[in-house]
Amino acid sequence: MKTKISLVTIWTDEIGVMKEFYREVLGFKVKTDLGEYVEFVSEGVRFAICERKVMHDYSREFKERGSGQKFELAFPCTDKKDVDSTYEKLILKGAKPIKPPFDTPWNQRCALFADPDGNIHEVFCELDG
Repeated sequence: MKTKISLVTIWTDEIGVMKEFYREVLGFKVKTDLGEYVEFVSEGVRFAICERKVMHDYSREFKERGSGQKFELAFPCTDKKDVDSTYEKLILKGAKPIKPPFDTPWNQRCALFADPDGNIHEVFCELDG
C-alpha cells in the first residue's frame, strides 16, 4: 500500500442537499452523478459524497449515524484578506458560520463553517513570520 490518500468520501443521508451545498456554495463542479454517489472535480485528491445506505449491505456500521466531528476539509486561501472575504461569501451563500476569521498559534489565519450535515470545515492561509 502507498501512504497516499486518493479519495475522500463524505457519507450522508441527505445527498441532494449536500450536492447542492458543495456545488452552489463551495463551487465544486460535478464530475459524476449517479444519484446516490456524486464525485466532484477536485485537484489532487478525488472528492465525493455518497448516501450512507449504499454501504448498508457491506457493513452494519454504515447504518449507524456518527456523532461529533470526525474530519475537516481545509481550503487554502492566498492571504488574510482572501480568508476573510471567502468566509463572508460562503456564509452569504448559505454555509453555517462556526467561527469568524482568527489567527492561530500555529501561524495560520482560519475561519470555520459547516455544511448541511454539520461537518465543520475551514478556509485558511499561512501567515508570514
